[in-house]
Amino acid sequence: MSCPRCWSESTLRRRDRTCLGFRIYYCRNCKRRFNERTSSPYNHLQFPTDVVLMAVLWRLRYKLGFRDVAELLLQRGFEVSYETIRSWEYQFAPLVSTKLRSKRRGRVGRSWYLDETYVKVGGRWCYLYRAIDRDGNLLDSMLSEKRDKHAARRFLRRLLDSAELKPLRVTTDKHPAYTKAVRWIIGRRITHRHSQYLNNRMEQDHRHIKQRYYPMLGFKQFDSASRFCTAFDELRNYLRVRKSKGEQVSASDRRRIFSDKWTTLMAELAA
Repeated sequence: MSCPRCWSESTLRRRDRTCLGFRIYYCRNCKRRFNERTSSPYNHLQFPTDVVLMAVLWRLRYKLGFRDVAELLLQRGFEVSYETIRSWEYQFAPLVSTKLRSKRRGRVGRSWYLDETYVKVGGRWCYLYRAIDRDGNLLDSMLSEKRDKHAARRFLRRLLDSAELKPLRVTTDKHPAYTKAVRWIIGRRITHRHSQYLNNRMEQDHRHIKQRYYPMLGFKQFDSASRFCTAFDELRNYLRVRKSKGEQVSASDRRRIFSDKWTTLMAELAA
């Protein structure tokens, strides 16, 4: 293992370990000691990495509050406060979003569905822009304080950046901001459909974030709302079971696929 400070390969593995069981190394070049978690985002944590990641994924995936997650960890022998869970979400939810966003970059269809839904932040209604392709795969999501042409253009730029290609068809509702934004950012050669009925696919997809958002009784700060909504959408899209050629997936296969994806994500985040 190379030294995280001077990147020297001249290191020695010591016999002792940290209190959490991580191996300790000694660098002959800079004369410093380090362990397996040094220079990683988890270096300052006083709990095992898998426990912290599991708490953050529980918080994003299921309808649990900070105190609920703390109680679940208490049953597993880890005594933490709900403020600690809040701090973990603040630090590692963006890490989950970035990792999952990089995994799906460039893997989208050419038919896009765009729409926005309402999210209450600090007693005020904000707008959560979301987009999916024809197969229901997430393109991107963005929380905005306003619903205007500037927000629409900013969201379309994010879509092009994550998709790495231009669509052949875009479906939106009849909001006038989309018309100019699509022509300005994507171009005039694509097919732009304005219909609330053709966009029912997107309207139905809003239900998942709504079902997760309602028990929380809103957000207090805009940054925390944006961080949570983005990470929730990314995690849900990653764990979603995709049908092949319209065939139904059995319950046993769903459980197996979910378990494999969960284990893979935990291993990639902890690496």
